[in-house]
Formats: sequence, structure tokens, C-alpha cells
Amino acid sequence: MVHPLVERVVRGLSERGETLSCAESCTGGLLSARLAAMPGVSAVFIGSIVAYSDRIKETFLDVSANLLKSMGAVSLPVAMKMAQGVRKKMRTSWAISITGIAGPEGGSAQKPVGTVCFAVCGPGVEVTE
Repeated sequence: MVHPLVERVVRGLSERGETLSCAESCTGGLLSARLAAMPGVSAVFIGSIVAYSDRIKETFLDVSANLLKSMGAVSLPVAMKMAQGVRKKMRTSWAISITGIAGPEGGSAQKPVGTVCFAVCGPGVEVTE
């Protein structure tokens, strides 16, 4: 079954003739799989990069090593750079990124397991959460 939010996003993009790409870390492609379950999504969903390692974030999404070192891979600035990078590389109207600490290890007092950062960027819009 397709999630109602996915349905709304895909329909909205389709109506406006816009496209979407994703950059995922902790979700390992789950968002992309949810999008791909929507009939007709190929008209708007161009693709995704699953960037679990920092090396892939640097190489394929143009996230700087300095930013990764100073802020950590799980941070709002890195999430935004991931979204900007995948949008640029795939030449899409919109991009979504997700980075986080899935656990069971890897958390800290500042960033416990379960910390997740999202970013969305598109024409004149850049939002992180």
C-alpha cells in the first residue's frame, strides 16, 4: 500500500512537471523504496544515492570533508549539503535527504541513537529539520 503522503508528493510533482531525487544514509534506501512503490512514480522520481559512508557523501554528494569533520555526518548542515548535492548531480527540481544514527551503536550524549536530520531543497526552498 502506498503511503498517502507519498501519493500527494508524487501527484503534486507530476502536476507541476517537476522531478525528485533522494540522498539517504541511515534509511539505506527505504525512502526511495517507498517512492518506487507508487504507480507512475517514474515520471517524477529520477533516482537516489544511498550514502552510508562519509566517503560516499564526499565523492557523490559533494559534502566537504571539513564539514563532515566539524559537524559530523548527522547534522542539519550535512543533511542540506546531501540534498543540494543529489539535486545537482541528478538535475532534479527537488531533493530530499536523510541522515541519522540508526543504532544500536554509534550514538553519543550530543547525538543519541535515533537522531535523524532531514533536508528538502528545491526552487527557492531549503528546509532542514
